[in-house]
Amino acid sequence: TQNLPPGLEYLNQLDQIIIHQQVELLEAILGTETSSKYEIKNPLGQRVYFAVEENDCFDRRLCAPIRAFTIRIADNAGREVIRVIRPLRCNSCCFPCFLQELEVQSPPGTIAGYVVQNWDPFLPKFTIQNQSKEDVLKIIGPCATCGCFEDVDFEVKALNEMTTIGKISKYWSGFVNNVFTNTANFGIQIPVDLDVRIKAVMIGACFLIDLMFFENSLDGL
Repeated sequence: TQNLPPGLEYLNQLDQIIIHQQVELLEAILGTETSSKYEIKNPLGQRVYFAVEENDCFDRRLCAPIRAFTIRIADNAGREVIRVIRPLRCNSCCFPCFLQELEVQSPPGTIAGYVVQNWDPFLPKFTIQNQSKEDVLKIIGPCATCGCFEDVDFEVKALNEMTTIGKISKYWSGFVNNVFTNTANFGIQIPVDLDVRIKAVMIGACFLIDLMFFENSLDGL
C-alpha cells in the first residue's frame, strides 16, 4: 500500500463501487442543465468520494453528450485524488479516427490510465489502458442501451473478449426519475485485486458511458 497514489488506498479493498448522481433542484424543476455532481460510495452506501464536473453552460447546452469536461474527484477530507479529463471528440461510428478518449490522473498531474473507444458497427466497445497506454481490459456494451425498465450492463472482459471479470451497470431508477430528471445510478463490479489505478480508470469509464449513452432525460425507457 505504500506505493498507492494518495487517496486511493480505500479502493484497494473494494470490488464494488456505487456512483450516484445528485440532481440539482433547479435542474429538476426547470430542466436547466447544471454541472453534474456525483457521490461515489462503497457497497454499504457510505460515501468514499465526491465528484464535480467542470465545464461551462455553453458546452453543456451545445455539445451535450460529446462535451469536453474535467471531473474532479475528492475524498471526504476535500483532497482531490482523481482527475478525469475528456476532450471534445466525435461520438459516431462514421468517424472511427476521432472517437472518444478519456484520461484519468491520480494523483492529479500523474497519469493513471486511459479509456479509449473502439470502432464497432454494432456494439459499444472500449479499451482500458494503463499509464503506459498498454491495453489491460475491454468493456463491451449491449447493442441497445435503452433499459426497458431494467438494468443495462456493460461487461468488463479480458483482452481476449471471452472472459468476463466484471461489469458496469446502469441501474433502473424508476419511471419518475428517468422521465423528469437526468439522475443516474451506476454500479461497478471488478476483481478486488485489480490495480487501484485501473479501478480509478474504471470510475472514469463509468462517467464516459453515462455521458455517451444515458445523458437524455428519457434514458431507461
